[in-house]
Amino acid sequence: MISRRMLRIKAIKALYAHLKSDADSLMASEKTLVASIDKTYDLYFLMLSLIVELAHYAEQRQELARKKQLPTYEDLNPNRKFVENSVIRLIDSSDAVNDYLAAHKLSWAQYPELIKTLFSQLEQSEYYKAYMSRAERSFRDDLALVTEFYTNELESSEILEDVLDEMSILWNDDLGFALIMVTRTLSNMRPSHTDVKILPKFKSEEDLDFAMQLFEKASLGYADNLLYIEKFTRNWDVERIALMDNLIMATAVAELVTFPSIPVKVTLDEYIEIAKYYSTPGSSNFINGVLDKVVATLTEQGKIKKSGRGLIG
Repeated sequence: MISRRMLRIKAIKALYAHLKSDADSLMASEKTLVASIDKTYDLYFLMLSLIVELAHYAEQRQELARKKQLPTYEDLNPNRKFVENSVIRLIDSSDAVNDYLAAHKLSWAQYPELIKTLFSQLEQSEYYKAYMSRAERSFRDDLALVTEFYTNELESSEILEDVLDEMSILWNDDLGFALIMVTRTLSNMRPSHTDVKILPKFKSEEDLDFAMQLFEKASLGYADNLLYIEKFTRNWDVERIALMDNLIMATAVAELVTFPSIPVKVTLDEYIEIAKYYSTPGSSNFINGVLDKVVATLTEQGKIKKSGRGLIG
């Protein structure tokens, strides 16, 4: 499922795009935000199907080897452990996966070089070699192989990054989140399952409303929120404060004053973590210090009001 952190990141990016567009209306930016969230879920399904494409490619190679004019013993008796991997076959035969891919026209068909490259990398890995050399055939062993592939081969793959950039500009930075969703799906698989148990798009029905409201409040209140931030950054060279720092802090302030059920500490921790990945080195400490002071001021003014059991105002 798409996490609240991912939704926060999407809202920050939508805020950036909206400010750059100089548009008066939020309507177009809100549509782009929704599309971006939907595309993240698309990527989850597409990545889940990737290992299937590698197995199909491996099987095609074995078929071609059998048809050689002078096939070797190995050509006629290939190790089919990977192509018959029970986890891959479960994904391959999954109505839930295939129906979604078909409905949203998602496919790797136009990228055979990607499949070839990734299979070559997999084939050369030590964990794949160990898997193929073991006589054992079990669901547990099959699952471990597939999980290692998603854990080890993809997040730093340059060719995959290039392909995803070509397929959708909305997938920028989404791969890590999609892979987390895939590995969670794999961890839920059992030998008795007849279909893949797909993660829902959101954990709660309120999540999309959260993202939309966060973007709306961050956009409409951006100028006012910056005034609070500027009170505590006057001793800083304005040009040294990255735009992303301001976007992160302004969105954090919007969340602090808009959502009474989210504890202050949760909000601060989330945006500090986001800053570690999306802003400059040292930004997380800077943002932490500024937001602490903003929180104290807004709380004193009665603008941060938290309700609910165990929440800190």
